[in-house]
Amino acid sequence: MIQRSLLRQPRAIGSKLYRTSNINPSRFYTPVTRISPVPINRVSPSRWYSAETKTEPTTGAQASQSEQAAPEAETVPEAEDPLKKELDTKNQEIIDLKDKYLRSVAEFRNLQDRTKRDINAARDFAITRFAKDLVDSVDNLDRALETVSPEKLSDAENQDLKSLYDGLKMTERILMQTLSKHGLERFDPGANGERFDPNVHEATFMTKVEGKEDGTVFLTQQKGFSLNGRVIRAAKVGVVKNA
Repeated sequence: MIQRSLLRQPRAIGSKLYRTSNINPSRFYTPVTRISPVPINRVSPSRWYSAETKTEPTTGAQASQSEQAAPEAETVPEAEDPLKKELDTKNQEIIDLKDKYLRSVAEFRNLQDRTKRDINAARDFAITRFAKDLVDSVDNLDRALETVSPEKLSDAENQDLKSLYDGLKMTERILMQTLSKHGLERFDPGANGERFDPNVHEATFMTKVEGKEDGTVFLTQQKGFSLNGRVIRAAKVGVVKNA
């Protein structure tokens, strides 16, 4: 029932509208006024600028001033670490002590070497004064042997002289062997015709000698002596000079 009533209402409304459609429409026509178009103002394109200020180039003086001012502004005094400071102090003390230790070791070794050299020199040249006094006695013994001529030794009548000569010669040989054990040596440059050496020879005269080169020793007036390589008395010699 309700559905039927609802369907009937739109039909009744439609019939009423159809009836009224025969009415003259001019009675209800209202003239439409034309609206003139409103001119649209064109907005001119505008430029947009940055709000940042334009920086000008700085000169060299200004740059240096700014660079100097920048570190001053940036540098901030930092609190020094007490542990780090103490560590640095201890490291410096270690370096100083190590340097002192190395210096002490070097000085001690130098002292050892110097003491060893002094001991060796004292041992080697302890008899220097005694050797200088003894060489004169050796020279006298050598001169005594040189005074005996070979002719007298070969004579059968001079058997006592020959025995004395042989005894002195043996004494000289044993004496020189004993002195050689203690570093005392005798040298005769004229026996081998050595070159003159001013360090070990003392030239008493120079003369011409045929068959000899200049600067060679041809005669030994007094033999020389050396103690452990050190000359305690130079040999007195004659040197050849032919020029």
